[in-house]
Amino acid sequence: MMKDLNKLSVAFYWHLHQPVYQLEDTFLMPYVRLHAVKDYLDMLLILEKFPSLKLNFNIVPSLIDSILSYIEDGYTDVQQDLTLSDIEKLTDDEKAFILNNFFTANYETMILKSERYTQLYKRRFKTQEPNLKEFTHQDYSDLMALFNLAWVDSSHKNRYPEYRYLFDKQEGFSLDDRQNIIQLHLRIMGDIIPSYKYFLSEGRIEITTSPYYHPILPIIQDVKAVLRDADTSEELPPRFNMSLDAKKQIRSGLDRIEEIFGVRPKGLWPPELCLSNKTLNTLAQEGIEWTISDEAILSESIDFPFIRDFKSNLEDPYHLLKVYEFKDKSAPIDIVFRDRSLANLINFEYANIDNKMAARDLYDKIKSIQSKLLVSPDDTHLLTIALDGENCWERYDNDGVEFLETIYSEIENDPSLETVLISDYIKQDRHKKELKKIYAGSWINNSFRYWIGDKEKNTAWASVKHVRDDIFAFKKEHRDIPKSFLEDAMNELYICQGSDWFWWYGEPNNSGQDYIFDYIFRERLKNIYKILGTNPPEYLETPFITTNDLGMKYPEALQTQTIDGKLSSDENWSNAGSIIIPDGPVYQENKLFDKISFCNDTENIYLRIYTNKNPETISKKINQFHIYTRNASVITPRAPIRLIDKNEENSLIVREKFNNELLLIIINDELFPIRFLTAREENCWRLEGINNIEIKYEDVIDIKLPFSDLGINNGDIMEMFFATSDNGIKDTYIPNDALLVLKRG
Repeated sequence: MMKDLNKLSVAFYWHLHQPVYQLEDTFLMPYVRLHAVKDYLDMLLILEKFPSLKLNFNIVPSLIDSILSYIEDGYTDVQQDLTLSDIEKLTDDEKAFILNNFFTANYETMILKSERYTQLYKRRFKTQEPNLKEFTHQDYSDLMALFNLAWVDSSHKNRYPEYRYLFDKQEGFSLDDRQNIIQLHLRIMGDIIPSYKYFLSEGRIEITTSPYYHPILPIIQDVKAVLRDADTSEELPPRFNMSLDAKKQIRSGLDRIEEIFGVRPKGLWPPELCLSNKTLNTLAQEGIEWTISDEAILSESIDFPFIRDFKSNLEDPYHLLKVYEFKDKSAPIDIVFRDRSLANLINFEYANIDNKMAARDLYDKIKSIQSKLLVSPDDTHLLTIALDGENCWERYDNDGVEFLETIYSEIENDPSLETVLISDYIKQDRHKKELKKIYAGSWINNSFRYWIGDKEKNTAWASVKHVRDDIFAFKKEHRDIPKSFLEDAMNELYICQGSDWFWWYGEPNNSGQDYIFDYIFRERLKNIYKILGTNPPEYLETPFITTNDLGMKYPEALQTQTIDGKLSSDENWSNAGSIIIPDGPVYQENKLFDKISFCNDTENIYLRIYTNKNPETISKKINQFHIYTRNASVITPRAPIRLIDKNEENSLIVREKFNNELLLIIINDELFPIRFLTAREENCWRLEGINNIEIKYEDVIDIKLPFSDLGINNGDIMEMFFATSDNGIKDTYIPNDALLVLKRG
């Protein structure tokens, strides 16, 4: 007789977090507000459709503070203020800001839905720099209205029917309309906390939290322990001495969530899933019952490789589905480990296919895991699907509602599956495993190098340490200083310990707005000295961002090039556009592609790719160069880029789709036949003949791409970017944060 399937418990665990964008009473970036109206409420209220569904949410305390600053204190953000302004009084600088910042929405899923928004987008990006004269007062009004509406989850149309007319309107928005859109945003934001309170009281959700301002705990506790794979320790002080700060941020975070929701969290999501032995001991000392990390950390900790088949299904999921008890110098603490593959599929892959099909694929993978538990000695198993609950949904149709409704429905209708609250599951689990040590690392490559070990990151950390030392020196010299002053100063320091500043400093991440993060970071450090009544040090006036001149320029005029692959003709390219290829995660001496020159005439695009013929670069790697293009003037089928990103970056580029891909492969200095692919159906690439494409490689790689082969007609706008890879594994995106724009004709 065949053994019945063991019941499998599934924990969906959504992490909600935004950096501190605020200075005084203004948010310099709008993403707390935008994600609040797009994600935070609808991801919760989906529970109304599924009576037995249970969900876990991690809410960072500083995010709660930011939401309350909008709805209780009347704080605003820059985009919000402009949206509410009189169009006729806009300055040229404000108009340029609008044209550069009110298209920050996913093109396929948010902009293309509106014919008017798409029209404005095409007009704006005919040229690299905005032409203010091409836009009327009504254009600016419509653009700001449509931007703010594009970020509102579609479910809110029915939830707030008095505002529905705004969604049905395409153009002719007035100041009253724009005011009503912002009122809708604030209504949604005002409903977030009461709704979470309600479902918490009903036992439908569990709320956990993180240290108050989202610091990487192992770094501030013991910097030496996290530097094993750092690029450099230059600029870093030998010790941080911030362990007390870690405890304070943990404790105050728990206090804040208890204050807001009435229940003290039992679990804690460590920022970026970073753990160490010292961190676990601290969490246990602070009364945390359980925490979470990534499957790769578990693999290193128990010396067990999680092997997956070609469909990324685990061969043996048993060890990943257990709760582990860690006990060292303090009380025990339990740990669950997430399935990284399932999280990454939701984050990076499933948006590229039909959403219902994607949800059923996820269901099949869950059932595949369950089927491999027939030989398990235990009768309880927990599959943890934990990930960011915000950024991925921008790339899904309809904000991911079909995906979520389908997967939740499949699980609810399967009696052998159940969704659970993690604390409830741990309380009844009888088969916990002992964990004697934890491998110190994060969810990305098991390392900390995305937050420390780069020169810019190290400079920022050194400044935090220096300012902290100044606070305590000031306290020692001024013993009569009011306690509240010191508390305010330390709170500013805690903000500057947050993970996001260091994520954007240095390599390899680029937000496209790093200068704003840098400015806020330094202003927060300067605030500490102002609170203490002293002058900030001069070094805080200088940006920590190293100017990285990529040699980026556009062509000076239309020009025709000869395709000969010879450096001797390089003078002919002097007026072409150019961009230097950054090193990315590989060292300079191992990088084959150095620079790209580009230009066009009325019929063709011309590319010249410069190479570094170091013996290391031409013998060891499968060097690949990818050219992606799309027609920004015509809606035609598009498909996503097809590179594997081992660093799992959430780059702006990976969210985009394109019409064409040209792939060059060089091995041992030999250029293999090029591959030209076209998106003939949505999300589906098809190999094509190279038609009239010309290519020549001797000293450099010269390419002629006919506009007609790329589907670019006269007057159309073409968007383009490049990527380098090693056998399909991404090295570098060029540019990393924007698309190159060329016009035919």
